[in-house]
Amino acid sequence: MRAEIAIIPGMNTPPLPTAETVPSMLAGAIGQIEFARRYTLELLAATPRERWFEMPADLPTNIAWQVGHLTVSQYGLLLFRIRGREPDDLELIPGKFRKAYGRGSVPSADPASQPSPGELLDRMAKVYEVAGRELPSVDAATLLEPVDMPYAAFPNKLGAILFCPLHEQIHCGHIGMLRRALGLDPVR
Repeated sequence: MRAEIAIIPGMNTPPLPTAETVPSMLAGAIGQIEFARRYTLELLAATPRERWFEMPADLPTNIAWQVGHLTVSQYGLLLFRIRGREPDDLELIPGKFRKAYGRGSVPSADPASQPSPGELLDRMAKVYEVAGRELPSVDAATLLEPVDMPYAAFPNKLGAILFCPLHEQIHCGHIGMLRRALGLDPVR
C-alpha cells in the first residue's frame, strides 16, 4: 500500500523565480547553506576522529564517507552546476576523490585507502570557502538557466543551490544516526 502525501492547496507548483526575486532567494539559500554547515561541523566536532571509518552493524556507511560525499555534492551543486569546471577544480576535487565519494560510490572502512579525517575536513572547508566566495556574485540570469535533477523546487541553477542545504541536512541525519550507532550521545 502506497502512502499518499497531502499537498497544501495552491502550494504544489510554486511560481518560477524571476530576475527580481532571485537575489532574495539566493540570500536565503546562502543562509540555509551556512546553517547546515554549522550543524554538520557541530556533529563532526563531537565525533572522535578515530571512529570516522567505523561502519556499525547493519549500517553500510561511515562518517568519513559522509564528509567526502558532502564535499563532492557541494562542489557539484554550488560550483560545477553554476559555472562549470574551472582549471583549479581538478585540485579542489580530483577525479579519484569524486569516484570515492560521489553518487553511487561505496563507503570503505579502510582508513589506509582514503584521506584522513583532517584531510577530509580541509577539502570540505576549501569547497565551502570557494562556493561562499563565488555564490553571492552570480547574476540572476545565470541562476535562471535550466538544469537536470537534482534540484529543489525549480528546474534551474537556483534550484540546485536550494537543494544543497536540504541534501546536507539529510546527511546530518545520517551522521547523527551513525553517532548513535557508535554509542555516542546525541549533540542536540
